[in-house]
Amino acid sequence: MNPGEKPHAGRPLPPPPQPELHLLEDRTADSRCDEGFLRLHRGRYQLQWPDGERSAPFAYDTVRRRALDAVAIVLWRREPGRAGASLLLRSAVRPPLWLRRQEAVPLRAELPVAQWEVPAGLVEPTERGEAGLRRCAARETLEETGLRLPPEAFALLGPPVLPTAGVLGEMVWFLAAEVPAQAGAEPPRGDGSPLEARAELRWLPLEAALEAARAGALPDSKTELAVRRLLEARPWEAGP
Repeated sequence: MNPGEKPHAGRPLPPPPQPELHLLEDRTADSRCDEGFLRLHRGRYQLQWPDGERSAPFAYDTVRRRALDAVAIVLWRREPGRAGASLLLRSAVRPPLWLRRQEAVPLRAELPVAQWEVPAGLVEPTERGEAGLRRCAARETLEETGLRLPPEAFALLGPPVLPTAGVLGEMVWFLAAEVPAQAGAEPPRGDGSPLEARAELRWLPLEAALEAARAGALPDSKTELAVRRLLEARPWEAGP
């Protein structure tokens, strides 16, 4: 869907087109824990409390990666003749959701392997400080949506969150920007991987996005939080 298309209001949010995922090779047994995009860090620790008490030594596994933090990009636009605003969603293929089907889970939920999410991306080590986060948001917006917005168009939308603090020390920073009606759009570049080759875009009214989150059609936690934060901030009421 082109970023210029109209939102679909008043209807349940269907999942994006679903590919079939085929596992061609399980490379786990032949891979080292300190190589690859994600690296497994296996440590042995001890806690020392303020009163001097020390815990028994314990083992703890964590995941590390070169670019640790990420931005969640909250792109919104005003709709002529409508109150409120619409949010831009992007489809994302998530192989862990396919692997989840093989695990022992408390409730069996058949999650589509492709999900609607707000655009997001990793912050490069050179993108430091708030200015660096804005540059990252502008770069990822162009890559993932084809929309060209300047870094100064983005503003932090609340504090960062820790999505999986028990496994990865990543913080996700929320940055919001209004997409002007005249904003030019290019074909999304993606990152060159098969996962992003056929990503789709969809504008959805914020109220419909909140209902979709409540109904389980937007299970991605950063996306639901982006919807709720944007509805709380209501930047469209501040005027153009």
